[in-house]
Amino acid sequence: MGLARLGHDVFYHEDTWSWPYHPVQKTNTPEGDYSANYILNFFRRYAPDLVQSWHYLHLHETSFGMSRERFDRVAETADLFFNVSGACMIPENLSPRCTKVFLDTDPGYNQIMLSERLAWSENVERWCQSVQDHDQHFTYAENIYGSDCTVPRMEFAWKPTRMPVVLDLWESLAREPVSHSLPWTTIMTWNAFKGKLIYQGIEYASKGTEFEKLMELPKQLQVPLKIAVGGVKAPLDLLAENGWQVVDGPEQTLTPATYQEFIHQSRGEISPAKHVYVAMRTGWFSCRSACYLASGRPVVVQDTGFSSVYPGGEGLLPFSTAEEAVAGILEVERNYERHARAARSIADEYFDSSKVLGKMIEDI
Repeated sequence: MGLARLGHDVFYHEDTWSWPYHPVQKTNTPEGDYSANYILNFFRRYAPDLVQSWHYLHLHETSFGMSRERFDRVAETADLFFNVSGACMIPENLSPRCTKVFLDTDPGYNQIMLSERLAWSENVERWCQSVQDHDQHFTYAENIYGSDCTVPRMEFAWKPTRMPVVLDLWESLAREPVSHSLPWTTIMTWNAFKGKLIYQGIEYASKGTEFEKLMELPKQLQVPLKIAVGGVKAPLDLLAENGWQVVDGPEQTLTPATYQEFIHQSRGEISPAKHVYVAMRTGWFSCRSACYLASGRPVVVQDTGFSSVYPGGEGLLPFSTAEEAVAGILEVERNYERHARAARSIADEYFDSSKVLGKMIEDI
């Protein structure tokens, strides 16, 4: 949508060769109908001008949306192919003049996988080869060239970037007054990795490890805290015992509208980051947190090294310890309106899709 608003002729294409996940049935499925309807309903609601401009190739066989023939004609004339985390196979009919861009949204994890090619990761060799087959490589690790960043860069000329947000889709949320009774929230998946993520003798973990450090936060604050959590082996009972309001993450995020409504019913965000992002000082910043900012919700989030890129102290308050997280929430509550205005200002300055995508195209 951001690219279309810049005047570009854009198409959405998805071809993962994999069974899609069905969040209602909570299992992978051989059918493509749920995924196709999800994509169609997204464009109908948020971008009706693009409702004829998407192609979902289910299991590399069945086309939904555009016909295979029409998409192939688009691919043959394309100038740019953006591949988010390499989840999509490179289209077979892509123009040889097309610039293929790999966008790394999971820094640290992806680079370790490229370096170590850990056998427990499904189709790791194919994925690594696909990453190499792209012409340019962007990353959400905005601190990747920082002296304290330990992410292996390999032979790739990484170009830092960040999440683009179409701000007017969040503007109505930012204009509304926010009730004192609303909880501070976050949405997350608890999962550990499928195997040990080890690089140079150090094991890196996912998000649950960092959240455990915040487990007793509700006991230290007089504001409600709420977590929408998905994945396996999340300690739901322990979270509830410590005072967290616990709801089902997939249920809260079945559609973009329910995701927005969850943020709408939040006073701000309180969240850690994945251990690998923090330990490697990646400078990664959450797509989700950017949406909270765009809705005028202050965020108190764990610093991954992004504090060298974004302004902190008003609207965005980074923390490294549970004590700093408590202090951050208390600071926001002392002057909530000022921090809410600052949150939206940060979104305007740093995450506006026109600015982010315009710079990406210039960098390409």
